[in-house]
Amino acid sequence: MKSEKLFQYFLKSGGILILMMAIGIVATLIMGSIPTFKEFGFKFIFSSNWNPTEGRESYGALPFIIGTILTSVLALIMTFPFAFSIALFLGEYFKEGRMASILKSMIDLLAGIPSVVYGLWGFYTIKPWIVELGLNAQGFGIFTSSLVLAIMIIPYASSLSAEVINMVPANLKEAAYSLGATRFEVVKNVIIPNAGSGIFAGYILAFGRAIGETMAVTMLIGNSNQIPSNLFDLGNTMASLIANQFGEAEGLKYTSLVAMGLLLFIITGILNLAGKMIMKKITA
Repeated sequence: MKSEKLFQYFLKSGGILILMMAIGIVATLIMGSIPTFKEFGFKFIFSSNWNPTEGRESYGALPFIIGTILTSVLALIMTFPFAFSIALFLGEYFKEGRMASILKSMIDLLAGIPSVVYGLWGFYTIKPWIVELGLNAQGFGIFTSSLVLAIMIIPYASSLSAEVINMVPANLKEAAYSLGATRFEVVKNVIIPNAGSGIFAGYILAFGRAIGETMAVTMLIGNSNQIPSNLFDLGNTMASLIANQFGEAEGLKYTSLVAMGLLLFIITGILNLAGKMIMKKITA
């Protein structure tokens, strides 16, 4: 009886600790960003000017919000066909065997590679390819970083989706086969409807990973503080801006970068909340 109470106390303490940490992070970001919002108000969110020149300081988050959304959404679009195909391959078509084992190992390996390695690979492989195709004179930009980012998030989307697909009850699939359904029809009418919420959750996880990615994107996006005019233009993301400039920032620039972190936190939270609401509608 004592051990059970002790275990319950341990679980409650862990939950409270996580809650306090989240509150502490939000409080720190809010307190640190107050001077920026006092100076610029909510124009900080919609302004496209980022000028750290002393005496003419002006900061706006809009180019970096747009850059973050563009790279993340484009990466997710690129990821979908590959991640979904891998998930079906591992979750339904080839659950066991040497081929499945090799593919699972490769996916785990991709998930464990540091982002700076992806950035270096993109710099020496993807960037020259972009230049040769004439898509961008320098090879950097939104498209280049999104392409590498898409490869980075494939393991997150495919692994969870494969597990959910594998959990679809066998009797439902067997019933469909007994009625003469083909493998494609079983996937379309049985697996996807039953595993839809879990598959969607995998892509929400991958999207969150893409939004917060820093190093690989920083190395490939071009780090321009202007709103990109097209998908092949140079740009910047919120995470990349913070990583590039936080070490040397002070005064109003420092608080503006903290405010950028607060906005990134809010955007991530809104996306997660929206994802959960969509999942509830799918499962309803």
